[in-house]
Amino acid sequence: MGEAPAQIPTSFGHELRACLRCRLVKTYDQFRDSGCENCPFFKMEGDHERIVDVTTPNFNGIISMMDPRRSWAARWLRIGKFAPGCYTLAVSEALQEDMQFICQEERVQYVPPKRI
Repeated sequence: MGEAPAQIPTSFGHELRACLRCRLVKTYDQFRDSGCENCPFFKMEGDHERIVDVTTPNFNGIISMMDPRRSWAARWLRIGKFAPGCYTLAVSEALQEDMQFICQEERVQYVPPKRI
């Protein structure tokens, strides 16, 4: 694999959130403790407001990726270059404009959801 895997959610209840950029799914506490493995430039660690700004509890479905680079589903979902972990199939919200600007500054692609 080569890339360190992202944290796997420690529970599957109401505390799950998905990163609005890469769609990685973890609990609120996991985002607070270690941020997003794919989006470290958001600097979520210990920042409640930032976690709320760049993650959402509103998403559809979860898929686990063990080897995203070889998975057709990962390519189809556009997560083939991300760390192995649990991802949502779709988020229902877009990143705020200031967070989209951070993506542009970091030269990372952000694809807004098809239906908002």
